[in-house]
Amino acid sequence: MLEIQSDTQHVGGTQHLRVSDGLQVRPKYNGILHCIKSIWKADGIQGLYQGVTPNVWGAGLSWGLYFFFYNAIKAYKQDGFPTQLSATQHLISAAEAGAMTLCITNPIWVTKTRLVLQYEATADPSKRMYKGMFQALFKIYQNEGIHGLYKGFVPGLFGTSHGALQFMAYEELKKEYNNYKNRAASAKLNTLEYITMAAMSKVFAVSATYPYQVIRARLQDQHTQYSGVMNAIWRTFRNEGIHGFYKGIVPNVVKVTPACCITFVVYENVSQFLFGLRQS
Repeated sequence: MLEIQSDTQHVGGTQHLRVSDGLQVRPKYNGILHCIKSIWKADGIQGLYQGVTPNVWGAGLSWGLYFFFYNAIKAYKQDGFPTQLSATQHLISAAEAGAMTLCITNPIWVTKTRLVLQYEATADPSKRMYKGMFQALFKIYQNEGIHGLYKGFVPGLFGTSHGALQFMAYEELKKEYNNYKNRAASAKLNTLEYITMAAMSKVFAVSATYPYQVIRARLQDQHTQYSGVMNAIWRTFRNEGIHGFYKGIVPNVVKVTPACCITFVVYENVSQFLFGLRQS
């Protein structure tokens, strides 16, 4: 949500596209299908799932923390009353929850990026610098200190706007839809309606905030050195133009939207179930 990176499938392909600046000596891809075919040919099915362990850990932890912080902040602002928050309040609450979640989970996303981008060891897997998530965490800390585990943190903070925009859009879509149906703003929707609201809010948020994901991935990439966020932005724009900030967006939308829909449907139904238990 920071973008919550609940993208547990084909994690290698999208990340390779994001950091592919056309300048470094790295694999060149003409699109997502060419990228998948190339990785499959070089590393087999294992190559497409490099970094899946930190992705699973990071996604589960991020979603759990995000919903926890978001609901706690909303409850605090409602001060015990069942009042509806405004769009701005939803936006701020979601941004605060995202920032708190990122402080805890950023090291996991760094290890995912490092594990995914080990293409230099394709010919000889024994030369891989990182052999797994926990070994990568220890090695990054050992060689680069705490700073290494928090590379990409600044654009990640900007990325909290992704979750903020998504939750604001989701909450407002639900409210406006219920108003259209002449129902209470907090009325429960059916599964298809929740899926529709979640999908629309996710596509909106991804489209609005995708460039930060590209910059964040490039800062975390062990093969290229940038002096900072502005340097990464300038070099990307200078060498690739606006297109460079949107590399990999199509597979990203296709990949994360179904997972987002499932997450929101489960969240809404579990929340309703638990609320019902409390009332009984």
